Amino acid sequence: MSQVRCVGGILHDDAGRLLLIQRAHEPGRGRWSLPGGRVEPGETDEAAVTREVAEETGLVVEPGALVGSVVRGPYVIYDYACTVRGGRLLAGDDAADARWVDAAEFARLNHANALTDGLVDTLRDWGVLPHNVE
Repeated sequence: MSQVRCVGGILHDDAGRLLLIQRAHEPGRGRWSLPGGRVEPGETDEAAVTREVAEETGLVVEPGALVGSVVRGPYVIYDYACTVRGGRLLAGDDAADARWVDAAEFARLNHANALTDGLVDTLRDWGVLPHNVE
């Protein structure tokens, strides 16, 4: 089975909330994850994450540093820290919903088994879980 290169965007707002989307399609339909998707042929990771985040959330972002990568089945996902530069949060394309999630809501989604497999451990390892800003 060949690998499929994918990207994801890691975005926090000024309150420390993390941007999540609810997946509208498989894999992980109905579960919450980072916005992202496949890199198209000839597309850079940066262009792909900008496009995917815009398609799924309505937000215009500027990709920054690579935070890390994970392998999920045939998918190799490269996750980038992103900064919002414009747009308006609105679920679209492959997202059933999109929202900023604080630490309490993230814990509730985790307890309800509503997050994609491995998301909590990966984000914890990378130090990018939602956090409360006083």
